[in-house]
Amino acid sequence: MRILAIWIFFLWFFSIFSCLFSTVSFAKFTPRFPSSVIRPEQLSLSAKRSNKLYKAKYFTQILDHFNFNPKSYQRFQQRYLINDTFWGGPKKNAPIFVYTGNEGDIEWFAQNTGFMLDIAPHFKALLVFIEHRFYGKSIPFGGDKDIAYSNASTLGYLTSTQALADYATLIIDMKKNLTAVDSPVVVFGGSYGGMLAAWFRLKYPHIAIGALASSAPILNFENITSPYSFNNIITQDFRSESENCYKVIKGSWQQIEDTGDRSGGLELLRKSFRICKDYIDANALEGWLDTAFSYTAMTDYPTPSNFLNPMPAYPVKQMCKAIDDPTIGNDTFAKLYGAVNVYYNHSGTATCFDLADSSDPHGLSMWSWQACTEMIMPTGGNSKDSIFPESQWSYSRRAAFCKGFYGVEPRPNWISTEFGGHDIYRVLKRFGSNIIFFNGLRDPWSGGGVLKNISKTIVAIVAEEGAHHVDLRFATSEDPKWLKEVREREINIISNWISQYYHDLAHDS
Repeated sequence: MRILAIWIFFLWFFSIFSCLFSTVSFAKFTPRFPSSVIRPEQLSLSAKRSNKLYKAKYFTQILDHFNFNPKSYQRFQQRYLINDTFWGGPKKNAPIFVYTGNEGDIEWFAQNTGFMLDIAPHFKALLVFIEHRFYGKSIPFGGDKDIAYSNASTLGYLTSTQALADYATLIIDMKKNLTAVDSPVVVFGGSYGGMLAAWFRLKYPHIAIGALASSAPILNFENITSPYSFNNIITQDFRSESENCYKVIKGSWQQIEDTGDRSGGLELLRKSFRICKDYIDANALEGWLDTAFSYTAMTDYPTPSNFLNPMPAYPVKQMCKAIDDPTIGNDTFAKLYGAVNVYYNHSGTATCFDLADSSDPHGLSMWSWQACTEMIMPTGGNSKDSIFPESQWSYSRRAAFCKGFYGVEPRPNWISTEFGGHDIYRVLKRFGSNIIFFNGLRDPWSGGGVLKNISKTIVAIVAEEGAHHVDLRFATSEDPKWLKEVREREINIISNWISQYYHDLAHDS
């Protein structure tokens, strides 16, 4: 089946699709990793700075690492970014810090992983950001997205295991070309990239001596983490700021649906939320609001940010402040409009919002394929106390959509089969080493993260006030004390890994 267009955003379409199979009109499905809802004009202002910090290079990568049929030997150009400004060089076996790229343009992730650049001078480290296959400019089949994204036969090469093998192959080749075979490699990653970093350390311990896996929900799979966990944390984030804020949002969904069902209601909704005239739909509006609340909770950073959208510090607090504004009175829609402006229009430049905007400036669209094949991460459950309408996670609805849209059957147990997850504390303390798992408890993904130490060398750093991979962001003078302490602890642990490596290298020579 030919994929003709990128969806407006994955959340909305799964919500609509779910309605076909449920009496619940607002059934939530959300991949929850950054969606294509971000508008082109909201690209980070630091893009130009990022381009100056890193040189883009390309590696000729094999299409299929795990097969020997002739098609497997096709090649494609895989992009990576490199900064050798602070590198101590191969003669000193100076370390190499590698970012295991996520589901999007690698420049975007480089812009938002300032921690690596901040600590590079201290470690005299070479910095490398590798782009994930099928994203950005790392497109197989001659770089032609129309071919690469055309059907399940081509998209079948988009898997986490292929991506990890890409990284391993590239790192080995790069070290050889730099005559840096004995330079230690530490991998870094946030979100899905953090999952890849942790899995890379477990799968390729001969290549990476350690991994910093930030906000990596490696346990967010079926029969390991509750499907209610994600939305429970979002609910708690808003409820902790204001009980009234929580109640207004919780009660708004039925009001939106009731308004949309009556004569003239859709026009009232359009005007209330400043929706552009070309499109209005109650389900789409609910998805648009859900996206704002979910992603704001996820990126509830203590300093101003521009990761998903430009937002102020502590954006959940700012949303609730808008909802609790006494000058608005009892107008629920006005309260919600003020809140979502924190996410969608903090700059104040938008005059209306286009629910039909399908722009994808960060190239994230193929996450939908991964969410239909192996990354089956249940997040759609809502209890009666949830800030969202009560609902149950349904694998069957997900599978039905994936079968209808891509022609594939998801494999919900493959990730835990390939990488583990069940009884992880018992398993990894006998097997793994040198992994830092950072999680901020205000991040809804933290429910699927590793939240306690597994061993002396597999360490969980948990920040009660932390959000999604906040530790990997550029340091600022406004950073709170707890965040500075988190980063200092990470630096110390990485220093010990490298010192131990040098000690072993010297004694084994």
